[in-house]
Amino acid sequence: MQEIIDEIKRTDKIYSETMKLEEISRDFQQFHQAPIVAAKIDNILKALQSPIGQYQSLVFVDMTSEDGIKVYRRSVMFLLIIAIHELFEDADLIVEHSINKGLYCEVHGDKFLNERDIETIEQRMRKIVAEKREINKKTLSKADAVRLFKQTGQIEKANLIASLQQETVSIYCCGEFYDYLYGPMLPSTASLDLFAIDYYKPGLIVRTPERDDPTQVSELLEQSKLAAVFSEAQNWAKILHCDYVSDLNRYNKNKMMGDIIRISEALHEKKIGQIADFITGNIQKIRLILIAGPSSSGKTTFAQRLRIQLRVNGIEPISISLDDYFLDRNFTPRNEKGEYDFEALGALDVELFNQHLLKLLAGDTVEIPHYNFVTGKREWHNHLLQVGETQPIILEGIHGLNEELTKSIERAAKFKIYISALTQMAIDGHNRIPTTDARLIRRMVRDHQSRGAYALKTIKQWPDVRAGEEKNIFPYQEEADVMFNSALIYELSILKKYATPLLEKVSHDVPEYSEAIRLLDFLEYFNDVYAEEDIPNNSILREFIGKSCFSVG
Repeated sequence: MQEIIDEIKRTDKIYSETMKLEEISRDFQQFHQAPIVAAKIDNILKALQSPIGQYQSLVFVDMTSEDGIKVYRRSVMFLLIIAIHELFEDADLIVEHSINKGLYCEVHGDKFLNERDIETIEQRMRKIVAEKREINKKTLSKADAVRLFKQTGQIEKANLIASLQQETVSIYCCGEFYDYLYGPMLPSTASLDLFAIDYYKPGLIVRTPERDDPTQVSELLEQSKLAAVFSEAQNWAKILHCDYVSDLNRYNKNKMMGDIIRISEALHEKKIGQIADFITGNIQKIRLILIAGPSSSGKTTFAQRLRIQLRVNGIEPISISLDDYFLDRNFTPRNEKGEYDFEALGALDVELFNQHLLKLLAGDTVEIPHYNFVTGKREWHNHLLQVGETQPIILEGIHGLNEELTKSIERAAKFKIYISALTQMAIDGHNRIPTTDARLIRRMVRDHQSRGAYALKTIKQWPDVRAGEEKNIFPYQEEADVMFNSALIYELSILKKYATPLLEKVSHDVPEYSEAIRLLDFLEYFNDVYAEEDIPNNSILREFIGKSCFSVG
């Protein structure tokens, strides 16, 4: 017998160790404003199908949390996979990427989707929900799991499981259908009524609720430019013949990672060169090059490489640091926590910045300020700047795509670049790699390499970082004239070596432990790679692992 202490309400109850969390959660749902979808036992995320067992602490997870919304979304994807399996023989759903506030998927095989098919799929999904089918969790030996997925034609999943160090794996089944979706799912389809399916040629988009409002499905948001970048990323993966992690592991096993690295880097260089060529061809009207993107996208390295490509074309760009236009600290706005919000547009002296831009573009000489981060004051050190008529100004910063930052300059004189690490491959056909995971791992490694910070601090800060991105960056990404995908298909195999020991140091008695465990489990899918010497010193990855030829601190 165990004593439960729900940390939300501090209610004491006594339950058997064999009782499942699903049954226990019913006594605690009244204390939650959203449906309970999982639990954390000793800071490890558990499916509600699991028995409570022995533990020190227990907290139920609902759909207002990031963990909770992932559990719900994963369960809806399982529901969709089952519906496709039942409706279309010899067809398989491929989960591609996030887009338009949903997940974009394609159906591969002999089936080509049309709008009527989307209605049929949604009807079947709602039928399965109404039938209240059980979703059961089963533990299989690695050998049995490999055998099962080979029999069902999921070869990439079988190959990936075979490469894991663990001897058992947890899979989920609904009736006679089995799958491995790399995380907890809800115990019944009855709970999965909140979703929408949209036709998005040649595939579909699945929408589910967001954590800020788990009571309704998110609205469809058009992001045509971002969709084009994802399509380009898929093409890059095809060039490399590397759609899934198992493909990457195979290249590594066959000692071909050097080629993968060189081709990946060449694709980046080619794309940066194309952007530079476009700017050069329009240099008479482009006066500002604005670069923006979320945290750990590689903006600094990208800006340096773009500068070099422009110089190859005979263009001599100059850079201005937005940091030097911070307001004095006593005028800096504060966030809801009462802390200085240096990421807010209001933290910058936008008026002075625009005055200087107008003068510079008119050919005048301007004294650029210097911001002293120690004193929190603006200083003047006779830093004079003048630009020529065909000399563009490069500005890198989170507000670069926001018209308000450069409101005095006409839109035609600006060239806006959005950069983000958009992953090109998936774990397998049913499991994508979230772009936020790749960026979090990048940031964790860089924070330790450059600042000596440990993973716990980075994980703690990440929700605030993400909130800032949602407010200051993502709403403006479709403003971009071009988007650059800074992801490198091989990078997680390299980052694993740096991130794993950092994550292993996160103590089990802190709430962030569950996130550390999730990332460790995720990184285990990638085989260790020892081809770091093949990574050039101007690579975007060097911004995070070190030995970059650029100043990226």
